[in-house]
Amino acid sequence: MSVSRSVRGLKQAVACGSILAMLSPGLMGQTAATLPNSPSTQVNTQIKTQGQAEYAAPLTQYTQPYSWRGMWKPYEPHGMPEPVMSNNERLHNLIKNGKLMLSLNDAVALALENNFDIAIARYNLDIADTDLLLAKSGGTVRGVSTGLLTGTPGGNASSTTGSTGSGSGGTSTGTGGSAAGSGGIVQSTQNSVGAAIDSYDPIVTGTVEASRAMIPDANPLAFGVPSYQQNTNIYNFNYAQGWATGTLAQVNFSNERLALGIPAASQEASYFRPEISGSWTATVRQHLLQGWGIDNNRREIIVAQNNRKGTAASFRAQVISTVAQIQDIYWDLVNAYEDVKVKQSALEFSQKLLSDNTIQVKFGTLAKIEVVSAESAVALATQNLITSQTNLQYQQLIMENAIARNFSDPELATAEVIPTDTMTVSNEAVPPATELVNYALAHRPELEESELNLRNNQINNKAAKNALLPTVDLVGFYGAAGLNNNYGDVFSSLVNRNAVDKGAYVSLTVPIGNRSAQANQIRAELEYRQNLLNFQQQKNQIILQVRNAAFALQQARAGVESARAARDYATESLQAEQKKYSFGASTSYLVLQQQSNLTQAASNYVAALSTYEKARVSLDQLTATILDRNGISMDDAASGRVVHAPMIPGLQPNPTPGLAPGANATQQPVAK
Repeated sequence: MSVSRSVRGLKQAVACGSILAMLSPGLMGQTAATLPNSPSTQVNTQIKTQGQAEYAAPLTQYTQPYSWRGMWKPYEPHGMPEPVMSNNERLHNLIKNGKLMLSLNDAVALALENNFDIAIARYNLDIADTDLLLAKSGGTVRGVSTGLLTGTPGGNASSTTGSTGSGSGGTSTGTGGSAAGSGGIVQSTQNSVGAAIDSYDPIVTGTVEASRAMIPDANPLAFGVPSYQQNTNIYNFNYAQGWATGTLAQVNFSNERLALGIPAASQEASYFRPEISGSWTATVRQHLLQGWGIDNNRREIIVAQNNRKGTAASFRAQVISTVAQIQDIYWDLVNAYEDVKVKQSALEFSQKLLSDNTIQVKFGTLAKIEVVSAESAVALATQNLITSQTNLQYQQLIMENAIARNFSDPELATAEVIPTDTMTVSNEAVPPATELVNYALAHRPELEESELNLRNNQINNKAAKNALLPTVDLVGFYGAAGLNNNYGDVFSSLVNRNAVDKGAYVSLTVPIGNRSAQANQIRAELEYRQNLLNFQQQKNQIILQVRNAAFALQQARAGVESARAARDYATESLQAEQKKYSFGASTSYLVLQQQSNLTQAASNYVAALSTYEKARVSLDQLTATILDRNGISMDDAASGRVVHAPMIPGLQPNPTPGLAPGANATQQPVAK
């Protein structure tokens, strides 16, 4: 079963009636909307724009070796700039009078440039290029890490798209590498089966040797001396290169100069005429069974190309996850600010009531217990405000950590982060559930990764089947030899073919039993089937995730309406209790109780708005629409420099950003 056929079958199943019943029409009480145009699923690593200092110039494409501009250029190391650890100009420009005035669009742009999870994942794009360069030389690919990095604290979105690996930084071992797999999925046969691939890079080897030996003469009568001197000069060279056809060519040249001499006590040794021998041989070997076929010998290149696409999909998953996480962190920050306002208003109310009661006690119109009750309310409101303020400070730190490289930058460390956008319920229409599911199945990056992995499995299976065959090689050779006492005559003999050596033979290797190759082939097929099941399981999980996210958005919207109604009711209840208190028909205790109810209802309303905003983000993330809807360019993310500013729809600017004491204050107590 081909991967494309399985994908096509799933899409047909999604269109069936079982999915039609997932959500009722008009899920949000809105007319159906259309989904965004399909975003690019690939990172254009060929056009990386200038960005952070580690990308200070258009990146060298590591799929290509150094050009032959100089003899030694291929043997020189590539210079790599150090990673940037300082905050960029965009961040510093947003700090005004000691305050970081931050919109959600700015927060996302800063994360694309500075966030460490994205920055670390960005290197995988170039690491995948090196694998392709390695495969083009005939080497075995090492694989590239996949999975999401989760080093940024805060938010709730970091693990909902893609798989979080168990390795360093949350990564998992790469598909197509030499790893044993993870998460219950075995991948140990990838790149470990199949016939060996010859080096496609020409390899030249050589040996130059000079030896001087004094050799005892076993027959002194031959030279009339007990020992003689032997001088040997050897010059051997070999050239070898393989091709994807399973062909290997080698050219060997050997040359030896041998001279014998009799040492003399008072003069230099006298030598006999030297003996010079030379030969060359050109050999061509062609695999006929095991190792036969262009596709079989190019399998590492194809796997590396698939891994490169998979790495781009994995990087897109990282960007999706981080962008969603940044939005969650931003709304948590707004929530914290609004909650401080609520708690500050509650404290002001309690303080005003205490002041009024104290005055009335002095004039004898109110019992002293009413002052004690008000003092207790002030203490509790103060505690609640301090708790809310410290939570706000922590949320500011979380945001700074998510959008900055240097967390201890003095300017940033003393800056108060002020969100300039506020929470609101969007009237934007939501597409039907079937469209959401279909879009997610077509664009979720982890499905693309899994499909590419299945393609690699198929390539691996073909190589494993080929490795079952015996090794049968056809070898042809041609050469010549020469022997004389001078180099000129020897080389002349090599060229004019006075002593030709030519021929051909067939080499056969048959492993009896062939159990090792059988085990590899069976294991490779089992791994492929295991991955097919995992692929289908991922699709089912995505359907459930999208359904649940749509339900959650519906519930969050209803939650906002319910919380708003509860807040309005608490406001009216407090006003009614205040009126009764002004006429002596109530007590300050009852007023404070109603005020406490209003404070809780106001906090619940703020939390409901935050839940709704994050539910919208989650749906965008799980349907993989978040990048296109928010105007985020993958090329910008890959370069580390945002050229196209994000444009997140539905944002409502806050007319009074930051803390505005009393802005949302509840109604002041009315004196008797």
